[in-house]
Amino acid sequence: MLRLGSPRRRINIGLIGMTFVLSIFAGRLIQMQGLDSKVYAAAAADQRQHTENIPAKRGSITDVNGHELAVTVEARDVSIDPSKVPEAGRANVAAVLAKHLGKDQQEIAAKLATPNTRYQLLARGVDPVVASRLLQARVPALSAKKTYRRLYPAGDLAGSLVGFVGDEGDGLGGMEQARNSLLAGRDGEMRVETGRDGLRIPMTSSQRTAPVNGRDVRLTIDRDIQWAAQKSIGEQVRESGAESGTVIVMDVRNAQIIAMANSPELDLNDWREAPASSYVNKAAADVFEPGSTNKVITAAAALEAGVVEPHTVFEVPDRIRCADQVLRDAHTHKTESMTFLQAMAQSSNVATIMAAREVGSEGLHKMLKKFGFGTRPGGGVPSAEAGLLPDYREWSGSQSCTVAYGQGVSVTALQMASVYQTIANGGVKIEPQIVAGTTDPSGRFVPAPPGKQTRVVSQTTAKEITAMLESAVGEEGTGQLAAIPGYRVAGKTGTANRYDAELGRYDGYTASFVGFSPADNPRLVVLSVLQNPKNGHFGGQLAAPVFKDVMTFAIKSKKIPPTGSAAPPVRTRAGQ
Repeated sequence: MLRLGSPRRRINIGLIGMTFVLSIFAGRLIQMQGLDSKVYAAAAADQRQHTENIPAKRGSITDVNGHELAVTVEARDVSIDPSKVPEAGRANVAAVLAKHLGKDQQEIAAKLATPNTRYQLLARGVDPVVASRLLQARVPALSAKKTYRRLYPAGDLAGSLVGFVGDEGDGLGGMEQARNSLLAGRDGEMRVETGRDGLRIPMTSSQRTAPVNGRDVRLTIDRDIQWAAQKSIGEQVRESGAESGTVIVMDVRNAQIIAMANSPELDLNDWREAPASSYVNKAAADVFEPGSTNKVITAAAALEAGVVEPHTVFEVPDRIRCADQVLRDAHTHKTESMTFLQAMAQSSNVATIMAAREVGSEGLHKMLKKFGFGTRPGGGVPSAEAGLLPDYREWSGSQSCTVAYGQGVSVTALQMASVYQTIANGGVKIEPQIVAGTTDPSGRFVPAPPGKQTRVVSQTTAKEITAMLESAVGEEGTGQLAAIPGYRVAGKTGTANRYDAELGRYDGYTASFVGFSPADNPRLVVLSVLQNPKNGHFGGQLAAPVFKDVMTFAIKSKKIPPTGSAAPPVRTRAGQ
């Protein structure tokens, strides 16, 4: 007889099993809802909460009169969720997006063909009107985030000085980089709760930290004079076949830089297509041997030491031996008696060496340092370099002579303009200034502090050198093409052998002219430099006309009247 098992036993075993399973679930439930409830609630909130960046508006860069050189305008970053675009409609969507965004249709189509991603950036800095039209075109899963874009209304005006901003909003050159933290401000943020589709959940809380907009920077640059300087140096670079050129205009009384022009110059609206070499502000960064414009420092050292006077007479041959080298004047001539003033006017290398020997290498080196050689200029000019001033104890036998007329020592255009600002300012050097001021958090303009002042030479020495420089622009000088009718002009030509770092040797020339006007009441310094010209190479031939053009425009623009005085008669030749 078949006997069946006890049903009570099976039921008891089943109940025990169910009780065990339910106890596990109950324990887990107690852990989740009781012990770990806050942990899971926080994790859930983190999944829902997202932080959105609120970009700060970047401050403007303007010229001294408030004309905008760099400005920020509202824009949109347009993106799309490719997973929401049906495969059958991708081609049509790509065509619509490409038309409005000005992009390549294949590039857009490639971004849409990534359905495994939820986000694809289509374009940055889109005009809000264009973005609005796209949103009205009912493109699926399209979004437009508020942002800003940088515009440069003046194009290439002071391009390498102003600099530019990259895609991430950081300054990558010039003032944009040098004053980036001030201009950029501080971004804000907003924490919001979103669902799985990325849309904000209605009626949920949010936390917002407001952005702090950037401050404006006002430069000392005058837009009109900057334009004239760029035009003049650009034309001369083309006509002379030079590699590059630079012009600096500086206010004598406060060393504010009114113009800082380079040729070729960087077009800020097309900086991505420009060669990297054009990103550098050559007026402050490029180092070169100055040549005869440096003779004013030798003259200053000799006059300050009392070893010569303007009318000291030298018997000057056209060549002189220095160690193992024979150094020459630019033009051959018989030995002749020259006053020191005449030697400066005619830019005699030999007479300058003779005066430098009276001073000594140590004394000349000290004077070069006092004028700022070998030291990076202050004042906030981006990319400013220190040049090269070797210790006098390391000078070679010939270098102890060539430094006297500007070979064997290297400077920037900014440093050489500063030298002549010092002479024009009665011997007082002022730190060059490029920033006129900035705005404070309330938007109020705050002028920049004046540059540091240092007396370099006596007022008497400065006046004596000014007389020499005025003679250099006179009938017997090398700078006649710099003369301006009705105005007294003081200046100096420079023609130097040019060292080519790529070739590792001297190749070509540096032609320059630097001076100030009115000579008897100096207001403006103008320096012009041309690197490696092919059609001529003398500073008086190539750079002096640029000086004349720019100085004439600047004194008219600044409404600087002629003093009405005539240059006093000076004794230039021995025996007069």
